Amino acid sequence: MNEQDFVARYAGIYEHSSWVAESIAPVAMDVTETDRIAELMADCVDNADTEKQLALIRAHPDLAGKAQIAGELTAESTEEQASAGLDQCSKVEYERFQALNDAYKDKFSFPFVMAVRGSSRKQILDAFSARLRNGYDLEFETALMEIHKIARLRLGALETDA
Repeated sequence: MNEQDFVARYAGIYEHSSWVAESIAPVAMDVTETDRIAELMADCVDNADTEKQLALIRAHPDLAGKAQIAGELTAESTEEQASAGLDQCSKVEYERFQALNDAYKDKFSFPFVMAVRGSSRKQILDAFSARLRNGYDLEFETALMEIHKIARLRLGALETDA
């Protein structure tokens, strides 16, 4: 696989952040193990400057947010949120998600990020409420860890589809 093919295949692993695949392509284009690609991508993100990491976090959509309702999510985010039933929120749940999304962004200036696959709406809402009590640095690191989980799930799905 050449660099261009590698980037085309892996550009969507990190939400709206093809720079991750572009950065590792020269050293990863011949790697075939999913775990190794995940490690290289995570290392790239972890060694990026804080502004780039913040932009990556901010590239993620709100959970059960307006973009979901408007059908503006990436295919991956749409599927991930649907797998957790976020496309089936009651009016009360939707309003709770909106209130938590707003409170979280007011406090941290970036969206709440969670690898939601396999979680229930209640588990997600409980995590949301608990994480709102965190400080900025802990939540920044938690968001990056959740983004890495999402990336690994996306890589696994990509390999399953191959």
